[in-house]
Amino acid sequence: MSRNSFDRPSSVCVLLLTGDTPLRDWALGPTLEQFGFDVVKAGCVMEMYEVFEKRLPDIVLLDISLPDSNGFAVARKLRTERIDVGIVMVSRPLKRADLVRGLREGADACLSKSVDDDVLVATLYSVARRLRSAAPAAVATWSLSSDGWLLLSPAGAGVKLNEMERQFLGILMRKPYEIVLRDSIIATLMDGVIEFKPHQFDSIIQRLRRKVILSLGEPLPLDVVRGAGYVLAI
Repeated sequence: MSRNSFDRPSSVCVLLLTGDTPLRDWALGPTLEQFGFDVVKAGCVMEMYEVFEKRLPDIVLLDISLPDSNGFAVARKLRTERIDVGIVMVSRPLKRADLVRGLREGADACLSKSVDDDVLVATLYSVARRLRSAAPAAVATWSLSSDGWLLLSPAGAGVKLNEMERQFLGILMRKPYEIVLRDSIIATLMDGVIEFKPHQFDSIIQRLRRKVILSLGEPLPLDVVRGAGYVLAI
């Protein structure tokens, strides 16, 4: 089967966990890379957790036999720790008892090490699709339109902004839930050649709040930190 004939999700990262060097470096690793997977390799459980500190793969493809553990224990631990990855086990030979136990311990699939490339790749893409379709939808939040001239509420309604409002909200949205100092905001706006007097700043913010609630029917989640600045809780 052609590597381009799969209906596959893009950028699937597979952590290949096995102490079998030929299998890892000369067989499975190159095969998965040829089919477009982003492959990360680990020779033992300790190395797997070192990888997790840097990135979380989509799928862990793990050998039942490991130098410092076994695949059943790894699957059980990952599920106990609620690490959100797909788990596919491989073994040679794949005994029926190993298949049943692997699935009970939390594996999404169990395959023989001698499995055809097409079956292995199709299994990995199937697991990746299930994981992504089961992922919770992104929570709607406040945002700016692509050109920055509309403030969009979580419900998708919009209100037009003037230049000062556009710049002000853009500054806060780059640091959500963080206190942005008032003096820093004013300095940035002044650098942008927006003409206003600093002492008028608070009244400008009040007008923005009023415009948002009148136009969109819900308040802008903008908090004032007295003597410091503003926090946009989006």
